[in-house]
Amino acid sequence: MENLTFPLYRPSFLFYIVCTPCTPMFPLGQYTIPVITLDKDTPKEAVCQVFENVNTGGVSLTVFELVTAIFAMDNFELRKDWEERKNKYFNDEILSVTSATDFLTACTLLSSYKKGGTVSCKKKDVLNLTLAEYQRYADDLTDGFVEAEKILQEERIFSSKDLPYTTQLIPLAVLCTLLAEHNRIKTTSVKDKIKQWYWCGVFGEMYGSANETRYVYDVVGVMAWLEDASKTPKTVQEFYFNPVRLLSLQSRLSAAYKGIMARILKNQCKDFISGREMDFTVYKAESIDIHHIFPRDYCEKKGLPRAKWNSVVNKTPITYSTNREIGGVAPSQYLTKIEKKGQVSPSVLDGYLRTHLIDTGDIRADRFDDFFIKRSTAILNEIEKATGKTVSGRDSDLVIQDFGGALL
Repeated sequence: MENLTFPLYRPSFLFYIVCTPCTPMFPLGQYTIPVITLDKDTPKEAVCQVFENVNTGGVSLTVFELVTAIFAMDNFELRKDWEERKNKYFNDEILSVTSATDFLTACTLLSSYKKGGTVSCKKKDVLNLTLAEYQRYADDLTDGFVEAEKILQEERIFSSKDLPYTTQLIPLAVLCTLLAEHNRIKTTSVKDKIKQWYWCGVFGEMYGSANETRYVYDVVGVMAWLEDASKTPKTVQEFYFNPVRLLSLQSRLSAAYKGIMARILKNQCKDFISGREMDFTVYKAESIDIHHIFPRDYCEKKGLPRAKWNSVVNKTPITYSTNREIGGVAPSQYLTKIEKKGQVSPSVLDGYLRTHLIDTGDIRADRFDDFFIKRSTAILNEIEKATGKTVSGRDSDLVIQDFGGALL
């Protein structure tokens, strides 16, 4: 039997009762119940901290739980409202990662911005969100999240596992909500700036920590930027991508790794065998996943450096069936096999390969080092295209040392 925690609310005090397991033979009258009594003047954020600390061993109680209790005093069932909203709008591939607390944080950010003055969405601000504010903005914000998902799908992010940052959904949804007025989010010039800001956040890897402050910088900054092109938002200003970073992007745990895969999909990459473009339908139906271009077994047998062959540079989205055909042989061998099995000519297959940013001459001749330099260069070009910013240091001494040549 696990600990049971019951918050009891009264107009002047909050009693917090923690019940620990007991032996059934003891009558309730002999049962000792520890109680934490908090004065009505205790700040909400302090009350929330008590919730979190006391419940570390039992059921987790979050900011959402406390706001639920606060709204309950006005006979509003926040949990029921969220569950209904979640079931209707937040069960899709991407939005399913949005938590109740994320939604409240976004609502606080939106409300704070609409008020004017200092914008903030820290924990204390979420706890001060009023029921009237929530009811005023919740529906519009929900539509904003849905619009944010559409933008991500346009950028070839199709599932939550491929979403670079779940946290960046919060300011993106708020921006989409604000720009829904007068349908501005549908305007190409506006959407392009939103996408540029988004990719600067992804490839600049800026949404890993201290996010509440960045949420504010970005919402305020992007909205000002849309009105005045000279007012570049902080995330766009601070963007920086070190070319050597490509070597340390070894798995989809990294936001930039996921971003690069999305940009390859955005390039309308095609399946090696069928030639079908990997759009949303194919992505879902054909079990698209990320696989090595020069196969692992081949690279290990050749003694190629793992830092290179296992990096994002040597990986691309491929269907499950195509990956089985590749096996562990040299690219020149599996490409010949694909031509025979798929009844595709070398020139047509070369066209498919180029959609993956692959140099066909190098891969057909199994020239790994040349392939690696050229694909690294192509990926950096894609990053520049997405962010609208220059990737500096492509010909630095370190780049030439680690890659075997400049990435120009």
